[in-house]
Amino acid sequence: MIIRDILKVKTRNAIHSIEPEGMLNEAVALMVQNDVGSLAVMRGERLLGLVTFREVLAALHRRGGNLAGTQVTDVMVREPFFGNPEDTVDYVRGVMTENHVRYLPVMEGDRLLGVISFHDVAKACLNQADFENKMLKRYIKNWPE
Repeated sequence: MIIRDILKVKTRNAIHSIEPEGMLNEAVALMVQNDVGSLAVMRGERLLGLVTFREVLAALHRRGGNLAGTQVTDVMVREPFFGNPEDTVDYVRGVMTENHVRYLPVMEGDRLLGVISFHDVAKACLNQADFENKMLKRYIKNWPE
């Protein structure tokens, strides 16, 4: 299975984004309203970075619980790890696990196709294992004696 397959079946594949000059409390509101854990930081069609709940929590901690006046650009991950649509699920799972990354932008050239979460990858792995299990059971059941 490749990442393009995950993007095709992902139920909520909208790209949620914010501009780098946006306020961090606005980013939190967008994440809550859309029930997502990350936002692509975009200027037009160009991905500049990623802001996730991890950066929000770190900013809250540093600022004593006050996000007032904090811009997204102050806390965003400027060079996030990213995948491409032809990457395998196994490869991406390794990248995300080794680098402790929960959200991965999927790029095709300079174009952002979507953002996948570790949950999306885990679900794809489970679905693939389930399918293989069913095929093996069917094969064993029909084994010639």
